[in-house]
Amino acid sequence: MSILLHTERLAVGYGKKALITEAGIELRAGEVAGLIGLNGTGKSTLLRTLSGLLSPLAGSVRVNGEDLRTMSSLARARSLSVVLTGKPQAGLLDVRTLISLGRQPWTGSLGALRAQDHERVREAMERTGTLAFADRAWGTLSDGEGQKVMIARALAQEAPVMILDEPTAFLDLVNRVAVMHLLRDIARSMGRAILLSTHDLASALQLCDRILLVHEGHVWSGTAAEAVDSGVLDQAFSSQHLRFDPATGSLVGKG
Repeated sequence: MSILLHTERLAVGYGKKALITEAGIELRAGEVAGLIGLNGTGKSTLLRTLSGLLSPLAGSVRVNGEDLRTMSSLARARSLSVVLTGKPQAGLLDVRTLISLGRQPWTGSLGALRAQDHERVREAMERTGTLAFADRAWGTLSDGEGQKVMIARALAQEAPVMILDEPTAFLDLVNRVAVMHLLRDIARSMGRAILLSTHDLASALQLCDRILLVHEGHVWSGTAAEAVDSGVLDQAFSSQHLRFDPATGSLVGKG
């Protein structure tokens, strides 16, 4: 599998304070990578740096071999799509129009959609199951429907790398699993490299091809099986009252 994004000795943080150092990360076409770790370890800062929203404190982020810092805004938008936590303020826009905004990197300064743009939007809606409510107003959607719309907008953008910050954060169990399966299907069938952060440890271990664990200022990377067998999950998540149970892939109470 080709590597679409990789980092070299990456350090991320704010000001002069580094939260993560010496990070070597690879995102491969056709794979979903799950970013996990305790709150405050720097996961969101790492995602924003990988997305180009923050500059690295050291090292580099490269997409298809090109340094993210030297890429034009247009080239970056055609290479990376980003879905951040929370609903955007989309006013009275309908679903089809909101998803169509994902075509902006390809439509030129006037933003007029051509036939091929409309086709990409339709394909994105079909893929995500949002075509059925394409004419509904954004504000009428449930959390699960809204998250699928944001994924569809990112999909319409046609960027080979997709980065999502906690896409299942406010969803119930059924919708969490549905969104994770949707992202895995997109990665495998369309050759996208997808990175998502999540607090749903069990789903990450079951459905992600690769695990990125942020712990004590470093990023551990490996398969889900390697994460379980190596003991890194127990080191990162165990506390006075909880421990990681390899048999269930989840945290359980001690005693």
